Amino acid sequence: MTRTRIASLAMIAALLVVACAARRAGAEPVEALNPDIAAHPYHLEAGPRQFVERLSFSPGFGWLGSHRLFVFRLGYNPNQWLGYEATLGHNPGQSVHAVLHTFTAILRHPFAGRFQPYLSAGYGMMMVFPGQSLNAAPVTKNALVAGGGLEFYIRSDLALRADVRDATVFGRDTNQSGAATLQYAQETVGLSFYRTIKP
Repeated sequence: MTRTRIASLAMIAALLVVACAARRAGAEPVEALNPDIAAHPYHLEAGPRQFVERLSFSPGFGWLGSHRLFVFRLGYNPNQWLGYEATLGHNPGQSVHAVLHTFTAILRHPFAGRFQPYLSAGYGMMMVFPGQSLNAAPVTKNALVAGGGLEFYIRSDLALRADVRDATVFGRDTNQSGAATLQYAQETVGLSFYRTIKP
């Protein structure tokens, strides 16, 4: 480790010590945006979870087939049992990489408690981009996705999420005439951040 790095780390440590000392010395407390959550961060309201007029943002990671997958999902629930979700997934690779974007319907029956299962089905497209080592054009194919998942609510606006879906990609077999389908298992874990858009 160079002297510059050691000096930088020492300076950061000194700043942290000063900041902690100033806070202990009587700095004014920060006012919480949601006092109920600040007072009871892991408390859930009694009864089934509420999904009406809620937005959700869900980053996650996992696998598409045997390759890594990073996903970003944005959802909206117009009522308790139905939600809509747009997903953008990126499958990085060395020779090729793929982008899978889908629009799905989320069906659920809200339960009381922290565990909330759901089903999902939808349509999307998979775009495959060859790397620089291959002299080929990008390919776009239609895809159908279906599956389900489970959310574990840490608090009312935050949940851990596990999702398993099957992606059926429609293409053409180069050795035969007609269409062919490819099946990809999509397994992801991540977080769901919820916000109510109407009081």
